[in-house]
Amino acid sequence: MLLPRFEYRAARTVGEALTLWAEQPGARFMAGGTDLIAQMRTRRKVSRVVDIKQIPELNQIRESEDGGVAIGAAVALSALCEHPRVRERYPALVECACQVGAYALRNRATLAGNLCNASPAADTAVALLALEAKVVATNMDRSRVIPVEEFFLGPGKSALEEGELVTEIVLPARSAGFQGSYHRQSRRRGMDLASVAVLVAKGGEGAPRYRVGLVSVAPTPLRVRAAEELMEREGPSAIARAAEAARLACSPITDARASAEYRREMVGVLTARGLAALA
Repeated sequence: MLLPRFEYRAARTVGEALTLWAEQPGARFMAGGTDLIAQMRTRRKVSRVVDIKQIPELNQIRESEDGGVAIGAAVALSALCEHPRVRERYPALVECACQVGAYALRNRATLAGNLCNASPAADTAVALLALEAKVVATNMDRSRVIPVEEFFLGPGKSALEEGELVTEIVLPARSAGFQGSYHRQSRRRGMDLASVAVLVAKGGEGAPRYRVGLVSVAPTPLRVRAAEELMEREGPSAIARAAEAARLACSPITDARASAEYRREMVGVLTARGLAALA
């Protein structure tokens, strides 16, 4: 299907991007465009596309104030997956990011775009939940910080206000070192969205800390604190009960990819598999 007519503008600064958005009703920001262009072909009406890919500061991965890592909104997933500091300190994110589409798509797609699409099936969202990341959003008047746990409101709905541009995603220093075990099921191997997926992460000095996140089994990506607390309190002996806690926490639907019953049962299976791999 051909794209509808729209105006394309490439911004060179964050201020220019916000101005270009504000002066044209129906404008949309574009980082990689891998989701936006597909949506424009089918249902989304866009009068102007404001491309942020050429803004220098949005293409940077830098150390944040607390010693963590800040990832610019225009950084491609392939660059993220290959970045030495991210690979060393946040392997759980790399594991999930490398599951997004094919390599050619990851050369264009961005972490911020995958997040802003607010899909319940976003592979990177579950890692950002587990790592307790924060999103920096900017408009014409101010910047604010949104915890990722507060970012997702429903399928396709985020906490971003009209006219806000995500400029970076910050991974805190306290979440560095978490190893991940990401298990996903899909209708076909490779580029299909996950029918159900579970990320289990383990890290911390001394007594281990656990993070359990679910994808494609609720209106938003989901973190299961009850399962985490069981593992932290009781260790490997609690794997079966932690998996059951995750199974009970989800609220899946039946669609073309899988039935609700299948998704719920697989949450238990994949959670147990991930916990056993790390325990």
